[in-house]
Amino acid sequence: MTWRSLLLAGIAAAGLSALVATGQGARLLGEARERLEALQGKPIPAKPAHLPAQRTAVEEGRTVVRLSAGERARIAIVTEARPSAAHREELQAYGSVLDLARVTDLTNSYAGARAALQTAQARAEVSRSALQRARALGPYATTVQVETAEGTFQTDQAALAAAESQVRTLSATAQQEWGPVIGRAIVERAPAVTRLIERADFLVQVTLPPGETLKGPPAAAFAEVPPQSARIALRYVSPATRTDPRIQGLSFFYTVAGDSGFLPGMSMLAFLSADRSVTGLSVPEAAVVHWQGAAWIYRGVGPDAFARHRLKADPPMSADAYVVEDLPGGTEIVVAGAQALLSEEMRSQSQASGGVDDD
Repeated sequence: MTWRSLLLAGIAAAGLSALVATGQGARLLGEARERLEALQGKPIPAKPAHLPAQRTAVEEGRTVVRLSAGERARIAIVTEARPSAAHREELQAYGSVLDLARVTDLTNSYAGARAALQTAQARAEVSRSALQRARALGPYATTVQVETAEGTFQTDQAALAAAESQVRTLSATAQQEWGPVIGRAIVERAPAVTRLIERADFLVQVTLPPGETLKGPPAAAFAEVPPQSARIALRYVSPATRTDPRIQGLSFFYTVAGDSGFLPGMSMLAFLSADRSVTGLSVPEAAVVHWQGAAWIYRGVGPDAFARHRLKADPPMSADAYVVEDLPGGTEIVVAGAQALLSEEMRSQSQASGGVDDD
């Protein structure tokens, strides 16, 4: 390269330096210096690539996800400071929709037995009157007439006794099989049984896990309808007269609306209000994420910072929400968008390797 070329390049650089006061001048000056160094044979350093902002980091032994207010709004992160309070615990139970063919048979059989009893009562009353008239005739009635009237009356009395026994047997059978409440409804053909026969309602047997007990009838009970797990209220009927042989726990009878999505033979998860209370933060089920075989929530650990908190196995539930007992009141909980935070953490896991969770 000649001295003339170097001189021209130097003059160009000097001219561009006068434009530094403007934005364009600074850019041009940088390009001129690069061009001059290239003419002198010096290597041009590579421009640094644009790197995305690091959103995760290991802080105090836990992986923390940091998101600005704009980023939280973009992925719909919603947080709430949850107070610590006492909550009525829910027991998870197991329900099954019963086949009511036996209820229908008993109802029809009892109705038929009642009709037969009324017929026998009418016949016995007629034969009793005939016998009384025959005896009242005295010497005007033949021996055959009196004996025939007595025989008919005794036959009708026996038929009446059999009809009464059949009615009592069916009434006792209904109460033995279905308990006093449903049994009485069968005998009286109450509207509750009519709704079951007409499939306006279904009868559900709910069984608690072995060892769980309740002091009285559950104040409230709900069933989850698959696959959306929507909750449907159950109406308490009575204690069950038998347990589910698969579970061997305390059982209750409930009814559920016929248009609830259940059918006879279906199983369900049910939730019954327990006698005891638990104290902690109420966290909705939508705030829980599942990873590596465990359940987690995200909690605030600083300005715009969130970390995973592991829930204990089988945490208590109340009103369709988990109760977290090991966090202080007022903790900021991510109630919506927790899955997006988990995805962000997993995406940056290689940069945040070695971090542990907020246990």
